Amino acid sequence: MFGIYLKRELSRRKKAALVIALGLALGIALVITVNSVSAGMTQAQDKVLQSLYGLGTDMTVTKARTAPTSGSSGRPNFQFDAKSEDDDSTQSSDRVMTQGGQALASSLVAKVAAQQGVSSAVGALSLNVTKVDGSFTQGKAKSSTSGQSNQGGPGGSSSGSMPQVQGGGASFDVNSYSVGGVDVTDQDLGPLSTSKITSGRTFTAAETNAKLAVVGKSYAKENKYKVGSTFKISGTKYTVIGIATPDSSDSTTDVYLPLKQAQTLGDAKNKVTTIYVKATDSKQIDTVKATIQKNISGTTVTTSADLAETVSGSLSTASDLATSVGKWLSIAVLAAAFLVAALLTSSAVSRRVREFGTLKALGWPSRRVTRQVVGESMVNGLLGGALGIGLGLAAAYTVTAISPKLTAQLGSTGGGGGMGGGPGGGPGQQSAQNTMEIALSAPVSATTIALAVGLAVAGGLIAGAMGGWRASRMRPADALRSVS
Repeated sequence: MFGIYLKRELSRRKKAALVIALGLALGIALVITVNSVSAGMTQAQDKVLQSLYGLGTDMTVTKARTAPTSGSSGRPNFQFDAKSEDDDSTQSSDRVMTQGGQALASSLVAKVAAQQGVSSAVGALSLNVTKVDGSFTQGKAKSSTSGQSNQGGPGGSSSGSMPQVQGGGASFDVNSYSVGGVDVTDQDLGPLSTSKITSGRTFTAAETNAKLAVVGKSYAKENKYKVGSTFKISGTKYTVIGIATPDSSDSTTDVYLPLKQAQTLGDAKNKVTTIYVKATDSKQIDTVKATIQKNISGTTVTTSADLAETVSGSLSTASDLATSVGKWLSIAVLAAAFLVAALLTSSAVSRRVREFGTLKALGWPSRRVTRQVVGESMVNGLLGGALGIGLGLAAAYTVTAISPKLTAQLGSTGGGGGMGGGPGGGPGQQSAQNTMEIALSAPVSATTIALAVGLAVAGGLIAGAMGGWRASRMRPADALRSVS
């Protein structure tokens, strides 16, 4: 009897049922859209952090920043010696410095690896090489010339200050690029972990001190390097064995060398600038961070959550809108949809006074009338849920198909001596230089669908409760008074 009566009443009131269902559908569709876009924002942020932080890396350990020593200008000094007062002289000099000027003892890598909750730890050394090509004409240059690089992008050149020259002229060009020292015995964690070798090969575990190099794709293209090419850093010749292509962004690390070679170039024997850490349990990252900070003084521990707070650009703005404005907008629209559904259901019940009054006169108890109204509302709610899921999926598909581009920048977290913010790079001094472009998608998870179904049921119950309460208050006499 319940099913037959329900079917008949819904078929008689198709328009009213459709209006209620559409109201719920709009609210549910908005919730699905906001949730899917928020999930897309999270995925985009994960891509940024993955490419800037390293695959499998849960946190990095760097030296705590200290104030510069007195008398230190921070400028690299280059030595040029002209041949004579009358001869033209063209000279070249490389200045190799650790990024941020902060380094840790290599022995700390093993100490970090031994901490409770740490699965593995790998050390890396980040260097910045400033190459100066100077031309001196018709005069004698002073023995010491200072030039300051603008620390441009990979392979980029920047002009330095003019050298001081007596009785002649001089000019020079400054080119700056980054070098990453890699622990070749464990390349699954660290600088090269977010890049794939697209030409040639990577280092073998035996090449711990080989004069070999892997170069980034962008840097190789700019300098026309290929597998087998050679170049020099501070007079040491290196052979290119591979070209590394970042998985999801342009790398700010241009040249990768075995760690021992990088330590020799940077005059940083047994030193590292960044320790990459993988935790045994990703849910215990905060606990592991606290343990390392407690047991190893003078260090800064940075997690992916810390880096996430420094992400800026349109990705950050859109994420804030999705999580704040979008969330409250969804709540407001959904609440309005539930209220409208309840009011429309109550209004529909009021127009059925004669019907329900007659049913009570025939012996139907109030609970049976209430159950009938709630049943009709539940069907309307489920219909609204189905329509809402359809609309929400269509909106999410549209966002994914359009794939709007978002930019992201990673700012400094205050740690010292990181890898410069490139793929595999830690939270270093130059991380703000790296700008990525991410295509936004809007994935819809099973959890979101389940949430939509739950909202549909809740909407039907709220509307049914309102309508049922109104129907339960009717008396048989109301039906008689409605007869004219």
